[in-house]
Amino acid sequence: MAPKRKPPTLQQKKDEVNRKAIIWTAASVGGLIIIIGALIIIANL
Repeated sequence: MAPKRKPPTLQQKKDEVNRKAIIWTAASVGGLIIIIGALIIIANL
């Protein structure tokens, strides 16, 4: 007898992890842009 297949629950988890990774990456890039912009503005004062 072939073993029963488990329902595909991993796909939903994978999408959730990918979404969190995209959010973290976007937030990190945005934070770097804000910090670099602030440093440039401070340096020009």
